[in-house]
Amino acid sequence: MPTVADQLRLAREERQLTIEQVAELTKIRSDRVRALEAGEFDSFSATVYIRGSVKNYAKMLKLDEVRLLADLDVELKGTTKFSEPPPLIENKQTFLDTLLLLLTRLNWKLGFAGLVVVGIVAAAALGVLWWHHHSKSDAPKNLPPAIYQPGNSGDTLPLPKR
Repeated sequence: MPTVADQLRLAREERQLTIEQVAELTKIRSDRVRALEAGEFDSFSATVYIRGSVKNYAKMLKLDEVRLLADLDVELKGTTKFSEPPPLIENKQTFLDTLLLLLTRLNWKLGFAGLVVVGIVAAAALGVLWWHHHSKSDAPKNLPPAIYQPGNSGDTLPLPKR
């Protein structure tokens, strides 16, 4: 059974196309076309680029894309670089990552309304505490009851002059 690289090269040669013509028609760089025809998949950085390039190349050559991609998957499993898919997350999430994720999920309209309600409740609570504190420290309320002591008749206050 011919490899994917051989199938692509043979189909291109049957149509009498040059690598530069293929590169122009598929918008794949000519060095990548050469790498695909040579089976040198290590020059690609990820499997998705290989699969996309092979699919575009096969479509341009009017080959069976599904079968060719299935063959490609079998060949890639035999390589060391592309035998297993890369991990989706390389680093552990930090506290800051988690916090930023939660902040992006917030509904800011509801959050703002909630902050306004919390602010009103806090202002009301502070007002009640202030009123309660000042009502206890009111000097006339803290005086003992007055005792009437009759005094001399000269102890009266003068009337204001008109």
